[in-house]
Amino acid sequence: MYLANGGKRGLMGLCFAALILLGTAEADARPAPTSFAELAERLSPAVVNISTSHVVNPREMELRGIPEDSPLHEFFEEFLEQQQRRGPQRMQSLGSGFVIDPEGIVVTNNHVIDGADRIEVTFTDGTTLPATVAGTDPKTDLAVLRVESDRPLPYVEIGESSGLRVGDWVIAIGNPFGLGGTVTAGIVSALNRDIHAGNYDDFIQTDAAINRGNSGGPLFNLDGEVVGVNSAIISPSGASVGIGFAVPASTVKPIVAQILEYGETRRGWIGVRIQTVTPEIADSLGLGTARGALVAGVTAEGPAAAAGLEPGDVVLAFGGRNIATMRDLPRVVAEAKIGATVDMQVFRDGETLTRRIAVAKLEDEPEEETDAPEAAEPEGAETVVLGLGLSALDDDLRRRFNVGGNLSGVVVIEVDPLSSAAEKGVRVGDVVVQVAQRAVSSPEDVKRIVESEEKAGRNSILLRLLADGETRFVALRLGG
Repeated sequence: MYLANGGKRGLMGLCFAALILLGTAEADARPAPTSFAELAERLSPAVVNISTSHVVNPREMELRGIPEDSPLHEFFEEFLEQQQRRGPQRMQSLGSGFVIDPEGIVVTNNHVIDGADRIEVTFTDGTTLPATVAGTDPKTDLAVLRVESDRPLPYVEIGESSGLRVGDWVIAIGNPFGLGGTVTAGIVSALNRDIHAGNYDDFIQTDAAINRGNSGGPLFNLDGEVVGVNSAIISPSGASVGIGFAVPASTVKPIVAQILEYGETRRGWIGVRIQTVTPEIADSLGLGTARGALVAGVTAEGPAAAAGLEPGDVVLAFGGRNIATMRDLPRVVAEAKIGATVDMQVFRDGETLTRRIAVAKLEDEPEEETDAPEAAEPEGAETVVLGLGLSALDDDLRRRFNVGGNLSGVVVIEVDPLSSAAEKGVRVGDVVVQVAQRAVSSPEDVKRIVESEEKAGRNSILLRLLADGETRFVALRLGG
């Protein structure tokens, strides 16, 4: 992944870049415009160049990732020593942004200004103003800046992205490679894209030409409203190949409002850990079509626990909004009003239930690291079911796999590498605590339930597993 300042951020070749889409919010399609000149002339003054810099101390740098016996090691080691002799250096990078308030509020990407100790905003007329950070949201790669001016600044409005359709015209204005005021046009290629950038992915995809330095630029519709903020492009080289992504205005607007009011973002939280409902899991639950978000774990004393949610429940709707896939739930909950009590539809044991749940505030806490248990040598299995060698938990196995004394279940001591269980990532040391949503305490329990489900004509069966202190669900093919 290439960032706006030219640095890399992964192997997928996703390049952060500015993107302005020109889409229609009307019900009827518009004809292709004969020219974008009037729109570009009107909007360009509000699109700014953002220059950042920070001090890098080469003495704090280390040579990593190159084996000492590599012929490149000596070359890079010498280069690093030269840099260290030069002492601290100021590094610069460029990006884009746009003004949303004549008093001097600027929106851009978080990665454009991340780590900077000096930020300057340059307008199309050459005016350069120092900027301060009002707040950032790394989870959606957004940042809000403030600049002071003795006159009202040109600005644009953040509009609505909900009316965008695939095929709508789009236009990008930004500063690729430091070339200010560059305008490119294209269409909306896709909506609701998940590029695995975070839990709140909901990107607009466009084929408008985007390159390095465009990061943080606005996404406009044909009415000149901002419908997104550019965040990434897919490219093996760092140059545009016609696949760009922008954070939609539906995400941008509330985050900017929260930063301006509180100096931070405030997201809803209900205290669940979720996973995808696959067709196999849907079949094993009797859900039919794969939909919703499967509850894999419930935080003790959290809102979900108080509302009576249980692992194995499938959330189908939250606050009146449909949950079509797992990734819909974090976004819908995050947008919910903190302190509000909402209805949640849950599928459990073949029935759809309604639960009332109070939305709490998401607190950012460091993730706890858990040491993975050492793999044990396979032992003779008491029972083999679904390609799994299962054994009852005794004191020795509890110590070996770090299983608490109060936990009831059966431990996996062997996995057939050709089984469905191996395909789904079941490992030696996993503890099976439920089969078909029924608790098990011995291998015989597992075998009996599996045989019962096979006689009932089930194609797959759901296992609830505990590994490394966390639970997850796996649907296995019966007879596989």
